[in-house]
Amino acid sequence: MRLRLCLALLLALATGAAAQPAGDSAVHPELWPQLAPVPPRDPAIEQRIDALLARMTLEEQVGQTIQADIATVSPEDLLRYPLGSILNGGDSAPGRARLAAPADWLKLADAYYEANRRRAGTSVPLLWGIDAVHGQNKIVGATLFPHNIGLGAARNPELIRRIGAATALEVRVTGQDWAFAPTLAVVRNDRWGRSYEGYSEDPDIVAAYAGAMVEGLQGAPGTPDFLGPARVLATAKHFIGDGGTLDGIDQGDNRASEAELIRLHLPGYIAALNAGVQTVMASYSSWQGRKMHGNAALLTGVLKQRLGFEGLLIGDWDGHAQVPGCGPADCPAAMLAGIDIYMAPEQWRALYDTLLAQVRSGAIPQARLDDAVRRILRVKLRAGLFEAPRPSQRPYAGRYGLLGSPEHRALARQAARESLVLLKNDGALLPLAADSRVLVTGAGADDISRQSGGWTLGWQGNLGTNADFPHAQSIFAGLSEALAAGGGVARFSPDGRFTDRPDVAVVVFGEAPYAEMKGDLPDLSYSARHSEDLALLRRLAEQGIPVVAVFLSGRPLWTTPEINTSRAFVAAWLPGSEGGAVADLLVRAPDGAVRHDFRGRLSFSWPRRPDQPVNRGDAAEPLFPYGYGLSYAEGREMGLLPGE
Repeated sequence: MRLRLCLALLLALATGAAAQPAGDSAVHPELWPQLAPVPPRDPAIEQRIDALLARMTLEEQVGQTIQADIATVSPEDLLRYPLGSILNGGDSAPGRARLAAPADWLKLADAYYEANRRRAGTSVPLLWGIDAVHGQNKIVGATLFPHNIGLGAARNPELIRRIGAATALEVRVTGQDWAFAPTLAVVRNDRWGRSYEGYSEDPDIVAAYAGAMVEGLQGAPGTPDFLGPARVLATAKHFIGDGGTLDGIDQGDNRASEAELIRLHLPGYIAALNAGVQTVMASYSSWQGRKMHGNAALLTGVLKQRLGFEGLLIGDWDGHAQVPGCGPADCPAAMLAGIDIYMAPEQWRALYDTLLAQVRSGAIPQARLDDAVRRILRVKLRAGLFEAPRPSQRPYAGRYGLLGSPEHRALARQAARESLVLLKNDGALLPLAADSRVLVTGAGADDISRQSGGWTLGWQGNLGTNADFPHAQSIFAGLSEALAAGGGVARFSPDGRFTDRPDVAVVVFGEAPYAEMKGDLPDLSYSARHSEDLALLRRLAEQGIPVVAVFLSGRPLWTTPEINTSRAFVAAWLPGSEGGAVADLLVRAPDGAVRHDFRGRLSFSWPRRPDQPVNRGDAAEPLFPYGYGLSYAEGREMGLLPGE
């Protein structure tokens, strides 16, 4: 009820501000919803913070505001530097072993904990943050859930809550405290290389999911489970407007009016804040030309004051260095704007010295530093870190059987199954009979890394063979298992060649893994960059073999030629470790029954042209609108699409 009231207020305020001209970068906090802090302050915790602040030296306070990457900070460094938190970047791992064993992660967590405890002075626990954005995706053997773009198509907030809870448990296994998730970007241009990190182009889905994921990770505020031993800190990111940059350019400029910023990009944050999210990450991007890491009006005036956020605000990876006049080791403007923790992966030592000098000189007021440290301590106290033993002695730590456990894999399989969207099924080709002879081909058919996408084992997701995913199944393996159970057979052919003529071909193709920076596109044409896939589809079709296309992608792309060449076309997004979910939908049960029907519906509009990023409500007509999706119960004939 509270969320609905806040959203209603939000829409009313945004409508009333509609006359504000685009390009006016002034912020009017009175136009934004006014929220009460969740959870409310605990007087006992605030008294503990007062006592800690009274004992802490300036050096200890400054250290709390710096987060270093494990690739550049050793446990021994903590004997000298009183850092407040560490992270592992997408390509950082214990001993620089990118496929480090889960036990190595937990051992390193213990080493940091012990070093931090041995340092003389006020003992403040360390936080370790990790990009667990579709499961504990950095860890070998962890469950890999579908990326957010697929989850948006599932339209199932309770599923999202369960995914958050499962992710939190797997993070706890390896000793981390803090997940840099969920991403609440409302993606308005699919050329953006981070589109798959967003649930939808529409704020309704983002708002429905944000609170559910935060509660899944952290537990529900006001209950004993909140930030309990099975939970981790969540992060609402990236505040604000990262999905609306001009031309979908990563770290670019969002030129929306203030009213549009409120209407489109705020609802997810309202839901996350009402769910008690304890950390927020600032965006690399700008709003109307001003870098968010230096935007005091939005970070402090809106987020902290108007929206009532009392947790900690962290910067992104050297994001402060992009503020005009700043560098990686020198940026008082970011703290003055409201950043509480600098994510300074490499030059953290120099930044530490610089911040000390700036507080001593008054360039950064002591009151602003006190506020930042108070927020950090508040989050650590709420999370129970001061009472927690070393990471390996905490509940769930070292229970490696939870990584990719049968229960978590079943949840991931359900999520993948519900996320798939059937775009075409002419002649009711699907579902396939269980005794069919099926040719399985395409670059994504037997490649778990490819079906999982970016932020999988490594930053860009192009790391590892199938052997490096011990608790996972490729799409081909899932199809083979389902067909074998019904007397059929699946034969894998990387190039689509065959000797025994199949009844049907399932072609699994799509984008190779990518993440931020590397994934931006100049246009939305798939064929222009991957002509070999269209050639494979056409060769099979010309041989008279019915083709089922399973398209792996981190965004909707112009695929009209591929759709026209296929009898059936499935948008599979990036389904993660459970490739068997594809077979659950494509193959009938041995008795001929439909095992599962498609229920996924597009949370992103599908483009009609390569130059047409299109969203719900735009004047331009999409090829498939937001909300589109076929099912076996309600099929339709499509025929050839125009515009090829």
